[in-house]
Amino acid sequence: MGADRLTTTDWSALVRPSLLGLEPYRPGPSLTELKRLHGLDEIAKLNWNEDLFGPLSGAREAVEAELENVWMYPEQAYSDLRTAVGGWIGVSPELIVPAHGIQALIAAVSHTFVRDGDAVVVAAPTYGLYAQVCAASGAEVLRVPCREFRLDLQAMAEAAAASGARLVWVCDPNNPTGAHVEVEEWEAFLEALPAETVAVVDEAYGEYVQPELRLRRERDVEDGRRVAVLRTFSKIFGLAGLRLGYAVVAPHLAAFLNVVQEPFNVNRAALAAGRACVAHPERIEARRQESAEARAQLSRLLVEAGMEPVPSHANFVLVDTGVDDLALAERLVAHGVLVRPGSEFGLGGFVRITVGPLPLMERVAAELRMARDALLPANARR
Repeated sequence: MGADRLTTTDWSALVRPSLLGLEPYRPGPSLTELKRLHGLDEIAKLNWNEDLFGPLSGAREAVEAELENVWMYPEQAYSDLRTAVGGWIGVSPELIVPAHGIQALIAAVSHTFVRDGDAVVVAAPTYGLYAQVCAASGAEVLRVPCREFRLDLQAMAEAAAASGARLVWVCDPNNPTGAHVEVEEWEAFLEALPAETVAVVDEAYGEYVQPELRLRRERDVEDGRRVAVLRTFSKIFGLAGLRLGYAVVAPHLAAFLNVVQEPFNVNRAALAAGRACVAHPERIEARRQESAEARAQLSRLLVEAGMEPVPSHANFVLVDTGVDDLALAERLVAHGVLVRPGSEFGLGGFVRITVGPLPLMERVAAELRMARDALLPANARR
C-alpha cells in the first residue's frame, strides 16, 4: 500500500515550475566503486581539483583540539573566523560572511537576488552551478562564449546591459580553463555594468594566482561597488572535506545573505581549521609556489607528449589531447588515474587534470601519453 502511494503522487505538478527539466549534479561512481570495477587498490583522484598536497600544516591539529566541543552548536556569529579572515585579507570582519562552502554561497546569492524572469549572465564554459541554481530560482541564463579560453568580460557586460541582468557570474581564475582576469579588463567591465547588475566573483582558485597578478576585489567591496566576492577553503588550504567558505560583501548585503542562509551552517571543526590556516600566511604562499611548480612541470610534460595545455593560474591544467576525451578518461581510470573529460564542459578532446606532488605529475603524464598513443592513428603517434 505504501509503495502504491509513492507512485501515485505527481511531484512535478507540485514543485516550482522552474525546477522542471533541470538535472541534479551527478558526481559519478565513487572511488570505492571504481576500484572494485577495475580491480585497483588505489586511484589518483585528479578530477575534482582538491588540493592533492593535503591540508595546510596546523589544520589537522586545530580540528582535533576542537572535537571536545562538538556537542555544542557553533557560535552563530562566527566572530573568531570573521576576525581571523578579515585580519588576513585586510578588511573589517563586518564584510565576511562564512558558509559551508562556495556552493552554499552561490545558492544564497541566487536566492537573495534572483526572481522569476530575471536574467543572469554566465560564461561558457565555466562552473556549472551558477546556471543551475539561478535557473532553479526562475532566471533566464544567458551564456557568453569565452574567447581563446579567456572570459570575454566586455561581451558579458554588454549582455548584462542588453538584458537588464540581475547578476553576472565571474569565475576568476575560470574553471575549467584556468585563465585569470587582468586589472584593465576588470576595471573596464565594472564601468560597463548597468546600475541594476551585481558582479558575483567566484575566487575559489584565487590564492593560486601570483600575488602581483591578483586582483584585490575586497577593495571594490569597500569602495561600495556592486561586487560580491566568494572564496573557499576547499582548494589551496586543503579542506574540501570540511566544507568552509566565505563571502566578502558590503555589511548591508551581508545582513541579507544571513537572512537567507540557514543558522549554524558551519561546523566547529571547519571553523577551527580555517582559523589555523589563515594564522600563517607564509604557509599559504609556500603551498602556492609548490602548486605552481607542479603545474609547470605537468604542462612541460604534456607538451613533450605532443599535447597542448592551456595556460593556467589555478591548481589544474586543461589540455587538448587530440583524441576522444571520454575514451581517454576510461583508459586512464583503468590504470588508476582519474581525470575530468572536457566533454562535460562542452570541450571535446580536452581533459582537465588537477596538479599535485611532482612524482605524481610524472606518473600521470606517462599514463596519459600511453593512453593517448593507443587512441591515435598509427601514423600520428610520437
